[in-house]
Amino acid sequence: MTLSPFDPRTLIADSRIGVLATLRASGMPQLSPVTTVYHREADEILVSMTAGRAKEANLLRDPRAAIEFTGPDGYTWATAEGDATLIGPSTDRDGPEVDALVDYYRRGAGEHPDWDDYRDVMVADRRVLLVLKLTHVYGAKLR
Repeated sequence: MTLSPFDPRTLIADSRIGVLATLRASGMPQLSPVTTVYHREADEILVSMTAGRAKEANLLRDPRAAIEFTGPDGYTWATAEGDATLIGPSTDRDGPEVDALVDYYRRGAGEHPDWDDYRDVMVADRRVLLVLKLTHVYGAKLR
């Protein structure tokens, strides 16, 4: 099988869904499909998640994580590894934690039709922003 050259960061930038791998206390991986936004200038992947779930608990214990992306052809893939920082949750709709979630939304989807509502939902849902600072990126285009 011949591998075609490609830049894995291009697939990461073009993808919105990835599979996040965190480590359970037992050392076994915990996998979750997540919506991602790639911040190319900072070389970071952003993910919004809910506080109190397995992903957050795992990352608070061990910040190492990986996200795998598969291209629409099923033969192109990229994996991004790095160390996670968690921002939030917040009880203040105008606090910096919610501002970070606003930035995440803007980078991924543009302007929201009702920012006040969005901010209220981020607080009510106890949303946390995962910032994965990339330390290793690899992948392949198999066809």
